Amino acid sequence: MKKLLECVPNISEGRDKAKIELISKVVEKVEGVKLLNVDPGNATNRTVITFIGEPQNVIDAAFLLVKTAQENIDMSSHKGEHPRMGATDVCPLVPISNITMQETVEWAQKLAKKIGNELGIPVYCYEEAATKPERKNLANCRSGEYEAMSKKIETKEWKPDYGPDKFNETIKKSGVTAVGARDFLIAYNVNLNTTSTRRANSIAFDIREAGRIKREGGKLDGKIIKDKKGNPLREPGMFKSVKGIGWFIKEYNIAQISYNLTDINVSPLHLVFDKTCEQAIKKGIRVTGSELIGLVPKKVLIDAGEYFLKKQKRSLGVPESEIINIAVKSLGLDDLFDFNPKERIIEYLIDEPKEKLSYLSLTDFANETSSESPAPGGGSISAYCGTLAASLTTMVANLSSHKRGWDDRWEFFSDWAKKSLDVQNELIDLVDKDTDAFNQIIESIRLPKDTEEEIKKRNEAISKATKNAILVPLSIMEKAYDCMKITKEMALHGNPNSISDAGVACLCAIAAIKGGLLNVKINCKDFNDLKFIESINKKTDSIIKKSEKLEIEIMNIVEEKL
Repeated sequence: MKKLLECVPNISEGRDKAKIELISKVVEKVEGVKLLNVDPGNATNRTVITFIGEPQNVIDAAFLLVKTAQENIDMSSHKGEHPRMGATDVCPLVPISNITMQETVEWAQKLAKKIGNELGIPVYCYEEAATKPERKNLANCRSGEYEAMSKKIETKEWKPDYGPDKFNETIKKSGVTAVGARDFLIAYNVNLNTTSTRRANSIAFDIREAGRIKREGGKLDGKIIKDKKGNPLREPGMFKSVKGIGWFIKEYNIAQISYNLTDINVSPLHLVFDKTCEQAIKKGIRVTGSELIGLVPKKVLIDAGEYFLKKQKRSLGVPESEIINIAVKSLGLDDLFDFNPKERIIEYLIDEPKEKLSYLSLTDFANETSSESPAPGGGSISAYCGTLAASLTTMVANLSSHKRGWDDRWEFFSDWAKKSLDVQNELIDLVDKDTDAFNQIIESIRLPKDTEEEIKKRNEAISKATKNAILVPLSIMEKAYDCMKITKEMALHGNPNSISDAGVACLCAIAAIKGGLLNVKINCKDFNDLKFIESINKKTDSIIKKSEKLEIEIMNIVEEKL
């Protein structure tokens, strides 16, 4: 699975459309990077740019953007309402999927170093990437703004993390940049069946981290309780990393609670929503739905969907689209407007590879297989047989989880359904990977061979492609065997009305395993690494022996229960 980073640079130009387009569009020159949003502000004279991609590609694109901004923005004449200190004022990296914050920090440090060393721009690292506690807060780094930087960067306390620490003509034009790593911020509104801002605020105070000011007797009109220094004491709300305020939206004629969720790992959106509903009911108010502002990582809605499925004691081993639909309906994200996940989830906006076999209809897949083209062939079909085995096994687990009278066992079957669904998804990927492996061999064979150097490169390419063509069907065998182990559990413990489905799953899985073996063998005969072939043969022999034994066990269980 792809590691995805989001980058949200803020440039100090919000009025000159030509410059904004020139600077923002440059990120699309880097392959694999998708420009998601460009949001200019006239009064602030500032533009927020959002793009996404795999880490190295994002770093390359961010560097190119900073370089282009340096070339086209002159900070010595810049004016605007928003605090700023550089042509690229800030450049935060945000982990989106399959990447940790620590990894994000490392990438931020790499980017900061590259900007400082190669562009001669002083760089401060902030938020999670900060090198000193006082630099974690961006406001501290930017204190004094551009006008103070000529002296600030030359102090011991505020020597840049990277780049020059002596003011020069280059810095006079570019200013200073802050590179950071931070969590994704979600702007989220909850809709109420009231027009009262005061009551919306009351709920917001229950939820948000800042809570409300303490008053004597806990009464709204009670005297404010202060500390020894005369500062008002606060009663914290339920959730950390949550900001919230109530407001009235004339367009909708309702009050909303407007939240900023600054750390969804600490305070997930679905929990904030659920507790908001609870507090609203206590005050005689009903939540009618909610509204997401901008884009969100897929994880936000997956976590929400699974949360609500658990509350319903329903299996979590269902397709991703179904989980997201549960989230949308449970959160009421379509209360005010239609909510299209394909347009609102960041990962879905990334271009998917075209012409994948797994995207074809059953009929089209069958027709593509029956054509004169040698691919897809037996390997892809074996992977698909394994996919069908896993999907049937998942079905048995889900039917068992939802069976009347088995409510106390729903988690047991849900866990098995999730495991089976994971195997199913891995096998469906192998449908395309096997065809890709064959095509790689053909492409390698077609490489030029007119010189000794070309012959060497061609032979190396053929060897590499052949090795991959052996490993892919081996993976099919391994995953199909994993499926069989789950199938046995479902045959033993699952809904007895679905015992025949477990049997068919077993037969499909064994077909996938033996089909995978044939494809391993045919590719092994053209590979000259005997030690490698020996290790592969040991693995395939082991899988065949274990799977044939397991097939007998499963089918005996099936026959006994029919």
